[in-house]
Amino acid sequence: METMWMRRVPVGLKPSFPSFSVLILPIPFPRLKPFRSLHHRSLSIYASSSDENGNPIKGSKVLLKGMRYLELQNWVQSHGYRPGQALMLWKRLYGNNIWAHCIDELEGLNKDFKSMLSGHAEFKALTLKDVINASDGTRKRLQILFKLDDGLVIETVIIPCDRGRNTVCVSSQVGCAMNCQFCYTGRMGLMRHLTAAEIVEQAVYARRLFFNEVGSITNVVFMGMGEPFHNIDNVIKAADIMVHDQGLHFSPRKVTVSTSGLVPQLKRFLRESNCALAVSLNATTDEVRNWVMPINRKYNLSLLLQTLREELGFKHNYKVLFEYVMLAGVNDSLEDARRLIDLVQGIPCKINLISFNPHCGSQFKPTSDDKMIEFRNILAEAGCIVFLRPSRGDDQMAACGQLGKPGEVQAPLLRVPAKFRSALAENV
Repeated sequence: METMWMRRVPVGLKPSFPSFSVLILPIPFPRLKPFRSLHHRSLSIYASSSDENGNPIKGSKVLLKGMRYLELQNWVQSHGYRPGQALMLWKRLYGNNIWAHCIDELEGLNKDFKSMLSGHAEFKALTLKDVINASDGTRKRLQILFKLDDGLVIETVIIPCDRGRNTVCVSSQVGCAMNCQFCYTGRMGLMRHLTAAEIVEQAVYARRLFFNEVGSITNVVFMGMGEPFHNIDNVIKAADIMVHDQGLHFSPRKVTVSTSGLVPQLKRFLRESNCALAVSLNATTDEVRNWVMPINRKYNLSLLLQTLREELGFKHNYKVLFEYVMLAGVNDSLEDARRLIDLVQGIPCKINLISFNPHCGSQFKPTSDDKMIEFRNILAEAGCIVFLRPSRGDDQMAACGQLGKPGEVQAPLLRVPAKFRSALAENV
């Protein structure tokens, strides 16, 4: 029997989705609790509260950005106002280039209606803490730090593009329980889930703060801090709010939710949402993926990929994006390229080859540019749709896999399989 690497942390939670009622990172031997920062043992990972009608509240007030449109409409009507006023409010929260954060920005609304909102509604879920510029050589990647009501901090990134496609990368959790070995955020452990309002407001802030600087924010990726499908209820709700055609009006195909491979939640997402899906693959064998992505020990490559084949059969004109972070000497061999071709057979997909972004304490190194191109060419010659994604924003720890700030207590590094120890030793 192998050595158990993760300590038990008594959480005392009763999650709302059954697949996580026992554990987050199940291993074939002992059952393990999700790794959470010991500094936050007393915090529930579910931070939201609600009123008697199920509406999200902050203090004694309803949190407006935590409601879908129909929920907002019902709440407005419950206070004696017409549905049309709910639509006017919705447009001022999310549309018309207003992105209102307070009563004073609600121009054109009935005075009595505004008075009711002042007494019963809260507009802001986040507090802006700082904005950091990170150069990628051409345009500036903008890293936004937000402070939450409980004092925790999350990070959001704006990724400009010369082609007019500007992306906001949003976080879905404070930290992450998945403990992917190449990810800096995973070193934090999980502190708590973000509410739907906290997720949505990241996109609202992106448009509000940077419309004049970078132009319209056209795309959203759930690739910031956290595993989105571990917080599936709030992520689906936030995505629904983002794509509403009278509000932020993001195209569903331009809102991409990424997962490390939580199969039950993946099924639910594909059945309930029209937004795009990205799957972080990062290995072509269970041996490697068990090591670099421990979630594979519960949902292995065969189960994950077969689930995608089955579920995508019910979707029309839909491709999943496979993300593949290239780690020198670990998953970047020509044999890996050929195995990857076989693994994705029968799955409508695109493949994104990502340059690894080093961080403090990392045991991995990025694959060389020449080898990435060679890897890409093998996939392309086999008919795969494949892209190379260079590192951007890593000079300010704003790049993929670099968000967050681990504390004194960190998630454990896993034992390196013997066959890869020499390769990692060369990286040191």
